[in-house]
Amino acid sequence: MGNYLLVILGVLVVVLVFMFNMLIVKRNQVKNAFATIDTLLKKRYDLIPNLVETVKGYVKHEGTLLTEIARLRSEAMSGQKSGKEKEGIDTAMGNALKSIMMVSESYPELKASGNFMHLQKTLNEIEEQISAGRRAYNASVNDYNNAVQMFPTNIVAGVLGFKEGDYFSITENDRQSVNVAEQFKK
Repeated sequence: MGNYLLVILGVLVVVLVFMFNMLIVKRNQVKNAFATIDTLLKKRYDLIPNLVETVKGYVKHEGTLLTEIARLRSEAMSGQKSGKEKEGIDTAMGNALKSIMMVSESYPELKASGNFMHLQKTLNEIEEQISAGRRAYNASVNDYNNAVQMFPTNIVAGVLGFKEGDYFSITENDRQSVNVAEQFKK
């Protein structure tokens, strides 16, 4: 009888260790996915000064938009921000960059610039990578949240303080189309 109890206790310990390790792996996958997005956003922010300088030479009247892009870049690069703060800056930067690409339509000489075309292509590639990174992050969060919520790992997660992760999302305001005319009134 005592041996059976030891075997059952041993199996229980192994199962608990397995669940704990699984939760750690999933939490680390979420952190890794978020770090990937941070890296891609850094690439985007590093590209912005070149884009702004190229556009500045052609677009004399769009100073407000260029100033807003510079402000957002400075804010993004200023240090440690929470995930929600980074998400908000990222959304605002995406909208501002969409606006600058739309503005370029009004300047044929800018659109014809080889440097601008290269920067635009590079920016589009980075934006696609950021989008893929967000999808990967949300998939990791979903997998982690499932482990935190489902029985029996939810018991281990609750006892050990594992909390649900937050998805990358946008606000209702951000779901609206970018209004380029409004961008210039700011």
